[in-house]
Amino acid sequence: MDGIDNDLRIVRISTAGSVDDGKSTLIGRLLYDTKSIFEDQYEALERISLHRGEAEVNLALLTDGLRAEREQGITIDVAYRFFATPKCRFIIADTPGHQQYTRNMITGASNADVAVVLIDALNGMTDQSKRHSFIASLLRIPHLILIVNKMDLVDYRQERFREIEQQFQDYASKLTLGGISFIPVSALVGDNVVDQSERMPWYRGKPLLESLEQIGEGGRQTPPDLRLPIQYVIRPDRNFRGFSGQLASGSVRVGDDLIVLPSRTPVSVRQLYDLDGEVSEASQRENVVVTLDREVDLSRGEMLVRPRNVPTVTETFEAHLCWMSDEPSMTGKSYLIRHTTREVSATISEVVYRFDVETLHRIDTTSLGLNDIGRVVVTTGRPVFVDTFEHNRNTGCFVLVDPVSNNVVAAGMVLRTVPQTGDHAPNRAAEVVWMTGLSGAGKSTLADAVVEQLRLQGIQAARLDGDDLRLGLNSDLGFSDEARTENLRRAAHVAKLFANLGNVTVCSFITPSNADRRRVREILGPQCIEVYVKTSLAECESRDPKGLYKRARSGEIKEFTGITSAFEEPDQPDIVIETETVTIEEGARLLTQLLFRRRLGDRTG
Repeated sequence: MDGIDNDLRIVRISTAGSVDDGKSTLIGRLLYDTKSIFEDQYEALERISLHRGEAEVNLALLTDGLRAEREQGITIDVAYRFFATPKCRFIIADTPGHQQYTRNMITGASNADVAVVLIDALNGMTDQSKRHSFIASLLRIPHLILIVNKMDLVDYRQERFREIEQQFQDYASKLTLGGISFIPVSALVGDNVVDQSERMPWYRGKPLLESLEQIGEGGRQTPPDLRLPIQYVIRPDRNFRGFSGQLASGSVRVGDDLIVLPSRTPVSVRQLYDLDGEVSEASQRENVVVTLDREVDLSRGEMLVRPRNVPTVTETFEAHLCWMSDEPSMTGKSYLIRHTTREVSATISEVVYRFDVETLHRIDTTSLGLNDIGRVVVTTGRPVFVDTFEHNRNTGCFVLVDPVSNNVVAAGMVLRTVPQTGDHAPNRAAEVVWMTGLSGAGKSTLADAVVEQLRLQGIQAARLDGDDLRLGLNSDLGFSDEARTENLRRAAHVAKLFANLGNVTVCSFITPSNADRRRVREILGPQCIEVYVKTSLAECESRDPKGLYKRARSGEIKEFTGITSAFEEPDQPDIVIETETVTIEEGARLLTQLLFRRRLGDRTG
């Protein structure tokens, strides 16, 4: 244990699985085979195992720290263990397998980079195996390693391993999981734990430890969005007023222009301190104190963010909820929500459905019971500042607390947010992003990327494509100038309907003339954002994703923009994206930034 390099990357591991699948034994084997326990610890295990009449040293006792756990041979609480190799440092959360302790499994898995799910080779998949895999999916754990344990009890048969592997793949196909690895193991004797097993020559993959070492650095990618929830106001004397908190994500520098949520007061960072003193910059997870360039009324639970990158300020959002209390949820009952450093009153205004963990079917219900997982609508007494969990796990998670007992009754992950322009303000019409450009310029691909980025930010977004309308609503129209104008008129009215329902609507239409673009703007009004997706005719023709240019050159298509029909460059676009020099990802980022600037401008005057 001596001489561990503290600069090694840290990999956080959560174990999961049903009762007696061998999680504690596996962790004990990892610690023992990597020489991460002391001699006196091992001697103590020998004495306890002998006293219990066990023929072999019971390595599971390394993690079963509670007396009740050792007496019953089960895990109740979450046990954390640490070990290191020359490549990585590891933190392992040994979580309970019993269904009544599912809430402890959620606690252990909440920060994991990889979930190690164990399945007993004799018993195969159980409801708890499925439940834990489903929770790993909800928590967006980036990597999952499925361990088929106790292979010694099935004579190391490849057929049994493949059977369980297929069972899990069938179930996992319905989940949102990252990379999945499958390893046959006998934790009791150490097969494929640290070293390759000679008893399973048919397995050509890596043993568990090597697989863990190869987990990519920073398995969880946290976005660069600055989120600094305020925890304390520090006022040692009349000359100093600082605001302390831990950076939930992003970085902050001296001189940065920020705004305060929920007031949206503009401020600038004057000084910045960490635990060692004054610094010029700090980043995610660091505890900092900032002083500002002006006196502002800022207190615990408020947040500092960048003006062009603001979380959703809302009193209503949808979430996945894992219910942890023996008392069922009650619609309309008053709870407390704890989100970052903010605590406000909250109610569950609707239970949309709960999941059947066995089948993943959605079941209509009005409440959630112990260990149920469902989708709910949460309403808060005051605004909270949230991102979706998929986009930013630190500002997309929360807990609900019973205000009488002070017990945590549920853990939640934000799915969809409903932004507000003020307290109890009605929903405003959303924007319409209208993309114009030649066929093959990349409008549809760019539109898909923009919609994806908006949805990751928790913003409702819809996609409207010219080809889709031509196949349905506008199938009666041809390609004459008059028919194209009517096609665009109908499309603009459909887009406006979508936007009035609160959906940012991203449209991709060639829209070849400035006259047509002006008509579209007249229909959509100020919510229109015109985007010129600019690409040379030669480049579009070389791409020709649908073979249309080739058909137009051969005379098969009579009226084709850019060949036999003119395309006028837009005279007043809001933004130009040149896809020959800008990647689709960068173009989508520029568009979403423009959209957020528009929204911020609307809100600040």
